[in-house]
Order: sequence, then structure tokens, then C-alpha cells
Amino acid sequence: MTASHRLNVRIYYEDTDAGGVVYHARYLAFAERARTELLRDLGVPHDEMARDEGLIFVVRRAEIDYLRPARLDEVVTIESVPLEMGAATVTLRQSFTVGERKVAVLEVQLACVRGADGRPSRIPPRWRAAFEEVRRESDG
Repeated sequence: MTASHRLNVRIYYEDTDAGGVVYHARYLAFAERARTELLRDLGVPHDEMARDEGLIFVVRRAEIDYLRPARLDEVVTIESVPLEMGAATVTLRQSFTVGERKVAVLEVQLACVRGADGRPSRIPPRWRAAFEEVRRESDG
């Protein structure tokens, strides 16, 4: 695993507004897809945590800066890097680029909760270790 995770997403007509610019809410969907692939590539997929631990990640907080428009048919690369870990939370930075041009940056905090009742729960050791490994590698 490298120091961050990257996922490429092509922009389709359904992702854009009438002007051919990516609709602002689509960035959240792309970010979710990138986080899902990050966990899958780390060998700790969401569905396994839900099935085996009865736990899920939910978005607790999200802040996004839109820097430049991404447009129809471009390929956006989403780079995901864990920044901070709490007992039941993990904060990630997800950067969106088209070529060398940064188009948006999302900081998202995920909370680990019990699927049955939504109460906070500690992040299971396998998932914590996977996030920590990527975070350490990204710190250099």
C-alpha cells in the first residue's frame, strides 16, 4: 500500500449541471466511492465490518472547498489520506485533481457506530491498524 490511495473517476453527463460542470453534490458521492475502495484495497472492506463486527462508518462532518470546476468527460483522481484517529472516529483528506489541477479538497470525519442502534463504538483493531498504516506512510 502506498502512502495514500488514489481512485480515478470519469465525469459523465449525469454528473454535471446544465453547463457541463460537475454538480457540487457529486463530489460527495465520488469521495464515498474512493473511501470504499480504500478500505477494500487495505483488506478491511465496509461489508466485512458490518457483517463480522456489527459496525458501520457514518459521515459525522464534511467540509469541502471547491477550487476549480471539473467538466464533462474529464478524469478526476481522488487521493485519500487519513489525517487523525480517535477512539471511534477517523478524519480523512480527499483531494480531487484533474491532471495537475486541483479542483476540490474534502475533509471528512467518519464515526464508527453500531449498526443496530447508531451508538458510537471503538474502531475495530483491524480497521484502526489499516488506517494507521496509511497515515504513518503518508507522514513519511
